Amino acid sequence: MDTLRIPLRAAAVAAMVASAAACGKEADAAGGPGGGRPGGGGPSVTLAATDLASPRRMALEDAIAVTGNLEPLERAEVRSRLEGDVEGVYVREGEVVSAGQLLARFDAGDQAGNARSADADVAAARSELETASWTLEQNRELHREGAIPERDVRVAEQAVAAARARLAAAQARSGSSRREVGDTRVVAPSSGTIERRMVNPGEHVNRNVALFTLVRGDVLELAAAVPERAAAGVQPGQTVRFTADGAQFTGRVARISPSVDPGSRSVTIYVQVPNPDGRLRAGTFASGRIVSRVLDDAMVVPLAALREGGQGGQPVVYRVADGKIDVANVTVGLRDETNGLVEITDGLSEGDQVVVGNVGILGKGMSVRMAGQGGAEKGGAGAQKGGR
Repeated sequence: MDTLRIPLRAAAVAAMVASAAACGKEADAAGGPGGGRPGGGGPSVTLAATDLASPRRMALEDAIAVTGNLEPLERAEVRSRLEGDVEGVYVREGEVVSAGQLLARFDAGDQAGNARSADADVAAARSELETASWTLEQNRELHREGAIPERDVRVAEQAVAAARARLAAAQARSGSSRREVGDTRVVAPSSGTIERRMVNPGEHVNRNVALFTLVRGDVLELAAAVPERAAAGVQPGQTVRFTADGAQFTGRVARISPSVDPGSRSVTIYVQVPNPDGRLRAGTFASGRIVSRVLDDAMVVPLAALREGGQGGQPVVYRVADGKIDVANVTVGLRDETNGLVEITDGLSEGDQVVVGNVGILGKGMSVRMAGQGGAEKGGAGAQKGGR
């Protein structure tokens, strides 16, 4: 049995070798190893149309990206200035009010009574002063005629001084009482929108209790943290282009923090966005770009086309020329990280085609085959074979 198995195994191995040789001859007839690849067997890469891009001319902005929530320029709490019962509340959340508009009213019975009493004290003190002044004038006339001693004149002068002091004190009490009467009327300190209402009619409210929150929404502000190095190029007045709530808005840099945050090594930039029609709401998330300068005619390529590996660390791009991969050393200018673009100042022309994205390992001289073209050739060959 063993002697029979050995010739059988040898025959099987010989058949396998003969089959492999036949396949090799067919591959040679088809164009050698890797038959069908351009270049007669050299390394190649298959690219899709989306893997290529051409340099183009466009306006490019030197900008710093900022994000954050838009907050009102002013937010004020309207508080009670006295203790008392709330007689009426005349606004609700979301209402737009103007400066000086009546928001609520306290019961002013006690304050009005105190004011009338203080006014009466002022009248009495004024009458006393007039009487004391008349007495002083009479005593001075009598003293000049020798009818009374100088002591009586001095007494009359002291009486006038005391009456003036009482009048001043009564006027101060009257002014304070009138202010209390004014404090029973709660008015808006500025124009804006009622964000919160914390009081209802009939409530007893203590002094200094918050009644309303008022926000000024005609101008919104964003506080953005910008890296220390980038913040060096930011100046008040620079334009900021925003995208918020699905629309485009333009603002400006209003203020810059004078110090660097020691933890994040960033600087806070305050950007104001006009909102006269109230379209933007407080708390809306916004993303924007602080524009320092604009290049009107820059030649740009996608940032994904830029690669490292040139001489001296110079960036390079893979360019497709005559159906092969070529390596081009390039000089870059502005980078637009937000839109994924970079300016090329030297090394490319507008008619070039560059490889973008991660398409695998590339090398100079590799043949390029477009994905659609290869599929068409295979389909045509299949059709011919089926028609025979």
